[in-house]
Amino acid sequence: MRGRIWRVRSKGVTAENSKTVAGASGTFTFGGDLTVNRLGFGAMRLTAKGVWGPPADRDECVRVLRRAVELGVNFIDTADSYGPYVSEEIIREALHPYSSHGGLVIATKAGLLRTGPDVWIPLGNPSYLRQECEMSLRRLGVDTIDLFQLHRIDSNFPLEDQVGELLTLKNEGKIRHIGLSEIDVDQLNAALRVTEIVSVQNMYNLTARGAEPLLDAATKQGIGFIPWFPLAAGPLAAADGPLQRIAADHDASPSQLALAWLLKRSPVMVPIPGTSKVAHLEENVAAAQIELSDDEFETLSAAGAQQPV
Repeated sequence: MRGRIWRVRSKGVTAENSKTVAGASGTFTFGGDLTVNRLGFGAMRLTAKGVWGPPADRDECVRVLRRAVELGVNFIDTADSYGPYVSEEIIREALHPYSSHGGLVIATKAGLLRTGPDVWIPLGNPSYLRQECEMSLRRLGVDTIDLFQLHRIDSNFPLEDQVGELLTLKNEGKIRHIGLSEIDVDQLNAALRVTEIVSVQNMYNLTARGAEPLLDAATKQGIGFIPWFPLAAGPLAAADGPLQRIAADHDASPSQLALAWLLKRSPVMVPIPGTSKVAHLEENVAAAQIELSDDEFETLSAAGAQQPV
């Protein structure tokens, strides 16, 4: 195992084992019918600085997406606001028709208005959510979006109206499943009173665990938990720290260990590390092959809990 992880990280993946790499993470099924490998890909970074405008190297971004699929990644998460629109457009350019890749699931989001780099304004007007869904359908080149997520709950509109509009779109066949992003347990429960929710997406990593109650609720109910910003480790990755020591035991990088910890944390966890570089993608996906022992997991959990958020 150790040698294989190192080769994947530093020398690339061979044709013989490439399809099994992401699959080593196991699978999760959204809503009873969308089964994906648990290590996915987040497409926010297929854009320019501030998640605004096209990337400096669009061709490399296309290569990243195609390589991800070659490595067995079959869950790609994006949003209308990434660029805006740029990420969805590149996904279509790189991977459409998606059926040719066998079981590829594309998830997108709406509910954040962009007016400039690093500016994100919640907008949950039901008519706006409908408009963005229609535009995402067109940009992605699909008749139905596999997983459509409310990117933020807008306090200016009742949660029930925002989720209710997504339910209407689902009933019209434009959405297969509904997810939520950046919520708490009470908001999840309120949304569940409107319709089935198959995923939640909050910031969560080895050292930032404010969403722990939501993760526990999702685990209990079999709802997918998609952690964004999954690689953060901060001081925990210091040369003399436990993350680095355990990583060395696996011939792996600290980032790979951070992903391996997430995968072991809960069976509903579906991390989506993103990048605009093929080499970094290969390193991330290789983390699916790392099997932490229970002792290693507990050591990392305890160390991460002691870090300031």
